[in-house]
Amino acid sequence: MKRREFIALLGGGLFWPLTTRAQQSGEIRRIGLIIGPTEENDPESQLRITAFREGLAALGWTEGGNIRIDYRFGGGDADRIRNLVAELVRSGPDLIVANTSPVVVALKQATNTIPVVFTAVNDPVRQGLISSLARSGGNITGFTFADFTLLGKWLEILKEIAPGVRKAFLLFNPETAPYYPVFLRELGEIPSRLAVELVAAPVHDEAEIETVVPRLAIEPGAGLIAAADVFNIAHRALIISLAERYRLPAVYYSRQFAAEGGLISYGPDIYDIFRRSASYVDRILKGANPADLPVQQPTKFELVINLKTAKALGLEVPLQLLYRADEVIE
Repeated sequence: MKRREFIALLGGGLFWPLTTRAQQSGEIRRIGLIIGPTEENDPESQLRITAFREGLAALGWTEGGNIRIDYRFGGGDADRIRNLVAELVRSGPDLIVANTSPVVVALKQATNTIPVVFTAVNDPVRQGLISSLARSGGNITGFTFADFTLLGKWLEILKEIAPGVRKAFLLFNPETAPYYPVFLRELGEIPSRLAVELVAAPVHDEAEIETVVPRLAIEPGAGLIAAADVFNIAHRALIISLAERYRLPAVYYSRQFAAEGGLISYGPDIYDIFRRSASYVDRILKGANPADLPVQQPTKFELVINLKTAKALGLEVPLQLLYRADEVIE
């Protein structure tokens, strides 16, 4: 940190007391990183970790050198996430990086002293996790993922790639993503403008996915939106396979779905978010108060189309959609 910035922080009363003890040269700082939706051996987990490490390394933090990272993986299980959070808080790290909303919700209940940097959290203001994007007002800050406006974008893309869709079902788990009913109420005029009805399709476990998706598919003009939810990414293989088996056009929120056989995905670049989150880790470990670090929104979005899946569903992808795509999988 530059001398001028350091003086400004002190003068503004922004110095974070928990980090004063770690300004000594050579001290190893300890970070907890909880990835909510996936297991340790999931390639998605490793890609997120790699991006985070790259961000840290660019700022002079080397794992095994001046920083230690304790990893935890929730696997999309809300109960396991709560237990992992409690365990990590008890261990007393200097800072916790929290991936996805259920992890941050549990952390907000577990500690108001350990600094928390969240990554890929959906609409944290509406969830009550922070006071405002400009100033979080507590020990929690970070980088958002989806807000309710993305519902409209997913719906538009689904209608564009599958014009015959007249009823789109939003797949989510109410336990890990309780905010979607609120988002649906706030969506307003978008569904009527597109001549498509958007309907909640809540599921709680794999058995419900296997029951609900085939039932949705028999609806005339049915389409699927797999919402941004730790549960959906944890069960992405099942969701993708069922959508393919029952010939259900589906839009997903992350590139990983399209890369693994899903029809089309649109959403923020999750790896960019992890890479950027290292900047807040760096600032807090050097003395900044998380309450005074504005919450940042995504800056990079990806549209990915799987042409092989489109052909299998008998869909002709419009040229204008192909031109807008960041990646086309053939």
